[in-house]
Amino acid sequence: MSTLEFNYLIGNHSGSLKSFAYNFTKNVEDAEDLLQDTLVKAIRYKDNFQDGTNFKGWLFTIMRNIFINNYKRKKLQKTINDGTDNQFYLNYGKISEDTVSSRINEKDINKAITQLPYEFRTPFQLFVDGYHYDEIADSMGIPMGTVKSRIFHARKKLSEELAHFA
Repeated sequence: MSTLEFNYLIGNHSGSLKSFAYNFTKNVEDAEDLLQDTLVKAIRYKDNFQDGTNFKGWLFTIMRNIFINNYKRKKLQKTINDGTDNQFYLNYGKISEDTVSSRINEKDINKAITQLPYEFRTPFQLFVDGYHYDEIADSMGIPMGTVKSRIFHARKKLSEELAHFA
């Protein structure tokens, strides 16, 4: 399929994709963000689409997967959206009574991360920043298995280094 045909199909389905995104998010701005993320990913992985298959279904699957991944990420971060006009994000995890010691702990954690060797620190930091394994592999020019291995070893080294915080 040519790029022109691909772009034409995306344009034809963008209206129904936007409605589908709104059904997930129930918010116009979030729906537009989800639509944009979907279109970017569809364009990035255009070569993975097989001619003769359901293009609309392929796009909807991409959107659903992005929504699920974002939902899981927010759930893991224990972040909730405050419904006030200011739209603050609140962290409802443990609240430390001693903010001075928690700042020291944060400094120690950051110091432990910066002391990781480059080959472990870079993929680990990208993963913490929210990048997927395949994106990290592409940006670093290494296989995805190597990325997973390096992130695993970075976690292991950090858990050993920071064992006294447990």
